[in-house]
Amino acid sequence: MHKQTDCCPVASSHGVGRRTLLKTALGVAAGGLAGSMGSIESVYAAALSKAERDKLTPDEIIESFKQGNKRFRLGKMQPHDYLAQKRATAAGQYPAAVILSCIDSRAPAEIILDTRIGDTFNARIAGNIANDDLIGSLEFACAAAGAKVILVMGHTGCGAIKGAIDHVELGNLTALLAKIRPAVDETQYAGDRSSKNNEFVDAVAKTNVRLTIDAIRNGSTVLAPMEKDGKIKMVGAMYHLNGGVVEFFA
Repeated sequence: MHKQTDCCPVASSHGVGRRTLLKTALGVAAGGLAGSMGSIESVYAAALSKAERDKLTPDEIIESFKQGNKRFRLGKMQPHDYLAQKRATAAGQYPAAVILSCIDSRAPAEIILDTRIGDTFNARIAGNIANDDLIGSLEFACAAAGAKVILVMGHTGCGAIKGAIDHVELGNLTALLAKIRPAVDETQYAGDRSSKNNEFVDAVAKTNVRLTIDAIRNGSTVLAPMEKDGKIKMVGAMYHLNGGVVEFFA
C-alpha cells in the first residue's frame, strides 16, 4: 500500500508534467504567431501605402510637414523604428512629396520635418538650385512615382548664398554659384548688401527659393501642366537655423 501510494503521486505528476508541457508548447506557438502578426502590423504601419498616399491632397501633405516641424521644435518627434520603416519600404515606395534643399549639414529635411523613411524623395545640392538633372529627378518623383508636392527649401546663414554674393570662384563651384547670382541681383534691399550682413544673406536665400521654383516651372514641360491641373503643388520654404522654424510661402 505504501508503494502504491508512492506510485500514484508519481504517475499523476508525470501526467501533469505532460499536460503542462503541452500547454506551454501551445502557448509559445500562439505567442509566436501573435508576435509575428504584431510585427507585420508594425511594419505596414511604418510606411505610406499607395492607397494612403493617393488619397492625400497637396495641402494635407504640406500641413503634415508643418506639424512635423512643430514636433521637431518642441522636441516631441514621433518615435522612429527605422528598421521597421526599412522593412516596410524594401519592396516599394510611395513618397508623398519631393524636397529640394541645400547640402548644409545643419538642415536635414527629413529630421526637421519629422518624416519617415519612404515619406519623401530628397534632393540636396548647394544653394538648392535646379539644373536639368535635378528637374529630371523631380519629374520622376511626381510624374512617374506619384509625389504630389515639390518643396524647395532654403535656409538662413547659407554658405552658397554668401559665396554667390562674394563672387567666389572655386573649380566647378564657380558655375554653380553663378546660378545663384540672379537672386542676389533681384533681391530688393536698401542696407549693406554684403555677405557679412546676415539679414541680406537671408533675403537673398528667400529670393533664390522663389527663382528656383520659377526655374522648375519654366524648365519642365512635364511638371508645369501637372501643377496647372492641380495634380501637384510647388511651395517654397526657409529653415531658420536659430529656433528651427520652417517658414512656408507660395
